[in-house]
Amino acid sequence: MARIRHIALVVKDLEQTANFYQKAFGLTRSEISEGPTAKRIYMSDGEVNLALLQYKSEVGSGVAPGWTGIHHFGFQCDDLPAQQKKIEKAGGKFFFDLNKPEDEGFERKFKDPNGIVFDINWKGW
Repeated sequence: MARIRHIALVVKDLEQTANFYQKAFGLTRSEISEGPTAKRIYMSDGEVNLALLQYKSEVGSGVAPGWTGIHHFGFQCDDLPAQQKKIEKAGGKFFFDLNKPEDEGFERKFKDPNGIVFDINWKGW
């Protein structure tokens, strides 16, 4: 089974955007952190998470500098290899691995038939 666990937004100002979603919707938030491809703040309503991102380059993002908007969404799944087979059989294409599978922040990214990015992992977050 797969469950939607996060939606990622590419934003111009991390703090301003985090403050907006915290004040407007009461989301909890993390401090700013930096991963291999982006600076980020993670927010949550307790069920679904919102990742606010500022990508460092087109590596792993596939978008030009300065672009903003909904970038991708992520699913938590129970069986990563089986889910990958289902995705590829349905027409999804592998795009990018963020980190290594054993790492806490691992995500395996794909593109759907429209080119929309989504990812899978087994940990949720």
